[in-house]
Amino acid sequence: MSHFGSGTEYGLHCLILLAQAPGAIISSRDLAELQGVSVYFLAKIFPRLEKAGIVTASEGIRGGYTLARPADEITVLDVVEAIEGRKPLFECQEIRGRCAVFGGQPPAWATAGVCGIHAVMIRAERILHDELARTTLSGLADGVGRKAPPGFETDVQAWLADRFESRAQAQIAAVKKPRPRRQNET
Repeated sequence: MSHFGSGTEYGLHCLILLAQAPGAIISSRDLAELQGVSVYFLAKIFPRLEKAGIVTASEGIRGGYTLARPADEITVLDVVEAIEGRKPLFECQEIRGRCAVFGGQPPAWATAGVCGIHAVMIRAERILHDELARTTLSGLADGVGRKAPPGFETDVQAWLADRFESRAQAQIAAVKKPRPRRQNET
């Protein structure tokens, strides 16, 4: 079982797209389609990101999400904690005091101090925490940008622009469509 769920992965991928288009407002529908995930799945993630001050939501015909602050000020730790909450990497069960040899009463030496296993896990958690806090959304986006072939980011932006234009045209057509008359209208 992984410590972080798929929501963290999808959330980070969506935020990278927002980081690569500073100031752009991208709909959750477009972000979901671009990532190959359900809109309903992202609908669970983005309110958490908004509550944490990572994204800003706007409603209406041009509604969607944009980063609430610069990508170099948003860390992976910010995103993980917004989506997953704060939870320890390891929860010590104090098994060391349950040895059958102790007959239900462990001696003081057996449970004195921090459990050695727990101590290792605390150090590992600190290292993980530090790395996630050091890595910014901007740094992730730069890494993706270096890996992608030239023009990929432009292709993504064109895809998003086409989607936006198609939705806008459909909404305009819906507004212009005459509504059917009721029998009592003259």
